[in-house]
This record gives sequence, structure tokens and C-alpha cells, in this order.
Amino acid sequence: MTGSMKRRDFIRGGAAAAAALVLPGRVLAAEATALDPYQRRIMDIAAREKDRVAGDLWRTDVVGIADFGLPSWEPRLHFANLENGSIRSFHTAHGRGSDREHDGWLKSFSKEPGSNATSRGAYLTCEWYTGKYGTSIRLEGLDQSNDTALERAIVLHSAWYVDNSMIDKWGKIGRSEGCFAMSETDFNEALWHLSGGRLLVADRIGRG
Repeated sequence: MTGSMKRRDFIRGGAAAAAALVLPGRVLAAEATALDPYQRRIMDIAAREKDRVAGDLWRTDVVGIADFGLPSWEPRLHFANLENGSIRSFHTAHGRGSDREHDGWLKSFSKEPGSNATSRGAYLTCEWYTGKYGTSIRLEGLDQSNDTALERAIVLHSAWYVDNSMIDKWGKIGRSEGCFAMSETDFNEALWHLSGGRLLVADRIGRG
């Protein structure tokens, strides 16, 4: 068995364990409400991407869609609940290598190690671990456009620079090194509702 296969089995084992941990947990509270045209597009993309990579997923109830076609001062990490038809949205950072001017807009994607950029594509959410930013969720890239995610240590974590106070002061949030950073207040929502072998998709969608 190759080293890459052993690593993949380990990651999947961690995802299964995380799924077991969150299974008895809280249920996403939002009830289905009328969605606007943009939200319907997000829901359609979530369903389509779930079907595309279904064989890699452990759980398919909630799909995360990070829309980097929106600026960083807008909530653009959408939790699309495919079971009750609801969407909840949160702030998330993009990589500094994707926004060198630091104007709040993602300009480009990259999967290159050392780029500090955000990568486009589908990710499997894997196990929790304790890292630089505390409890974090490891991510495995499922597409050719993000298949270096494990090598680059691209994860979902909380960070002080995603707080609303940053928007109040600077008009935008800070940048990551390519990770999906959320505010410390919102990150528990990801631990409960997006970890454990679910799908996270990064793309540039926008409202137009």
C-alpha cells in the first residue's frame, strides 16, 4: 500500500470518528424560509456539488459554500442545509496571496505551496485537531485545483482578524495564509454543522 493511500485512509478514519462525535449534537436551528434568487443559486450549487463528490462524503445534510465572488466584509461562507432548505451565512477570510493589495476582494486562486492563496474546489471536512489557532478542522482537497490542501495545511479555523470589529475599523476583515478562517464567535457553528466528513466548496460565484 502506498504512503498516499495510508494517509487518505487515516484522514477518512478521522472523518468517520468526527462524524460519530457530532451525530448526537445540535441540529441546525434555522427553519426553511423563502430564499432570494442568490440563495437559491447557492442551494442549487450545494446540491450539485454534493452529488458530484457524494462517494467521498460521510454526511450530506449540510454543505458549506464559500463564495469568494463577494468581498470579505460580507458574510460569504454559506451553510446550505439540504434537508430543511435553509441557509445561514458567516464571514470567512481568503488568503493573502489571493489579495495582495488587501482591498477585501479575492483576485485569484492557487494551490501552489507557499502561495498563501485560497484554492478553488471541493473539500472533505476531516478530523478536529489542536493547532496554531486552537481547535481546527482538517480539510482534504477533492479536486485537481486543490489537491495540495493537506500538504499546505489548509484548514478551517477561528481567527481574531475575522471579527466584526475589524470591519467596523477597517471596512474589511483580515487575510489568512489560504485557510478558511472564521470569527471566534462563529467557529463553533462549523464544528457542529460542517465537520465530520461533510462538503465545503470554494468558488467565485457572486450576485451577478
